[in-house]
Amino acid sequence: MLAATLGASLSADRRKPEALARPLEQIPMKLGDWSGYTLQPPDQKDLEVLAATAFLSRRYRKPGLDLELFIAYYATQRAGESMHSPKHCLPGAGWEIGEYGSAQVAFHGRPRAINRFRIRHGGASELVFYWYQTRDRIIANEYLGKLFLFADTVTKAHTSGSIVRVIAPDMPGVDRDTLAFAETMASEMEGAFGRE
Repeated sequence: MLAATLGASLSADRRKPEALARPLEQIPMKLGDWSGYTLQPPDQKDLEVLAATAFLSRRYRKPGLDLELFIAYYATQRAGESMHSPKHCLPGAGWEIGEYGSAQVAFHGRPRAINRFRIRHGGASELVFYWYQTRDRIIANEYLGKLFLFADTVTKAHTSGSIVRVIAPDMPGVDRDTLAFAETMASEMEGAFGRE
């Protein structure tokens, strides 16, 4: 156990920040039927808490549906600088998580679980879909993500990763279009990591 701890510590010291192959800003504004436009960035205090290397904040629209997209990318992660879970930041912004669940997206022809929450604030209700994405995988579970982070630190000496969040209106039939958009965004993120 001591040897494993020492090995992990030495690997952590070798970690190098990993730049994206394609900046987030190069994710197209036009994606099929979707047209995007840039949203106001988070305020300075939120950016300091986020501590991301890069982020993207947009709204994508097609007839009958608007989706809000937020991506935060971390070139390297360590304690206190890893990805923040919406389970914590949404309640901090006044939203109540009323329903925890999951959904499936196709990634390389195989289903992958992502998170699906229903959130409420006052009279408003929205759906939140989010996942963690690295060069090699899509992860829904934060704790599993930390295990993979540890393994990647030891075996690959890289710890880059991203969180991708899509917020949709809470209305009947929205899941199909939102999950199709999520699959497109997972593919775009794979391109940003240089895995096209």
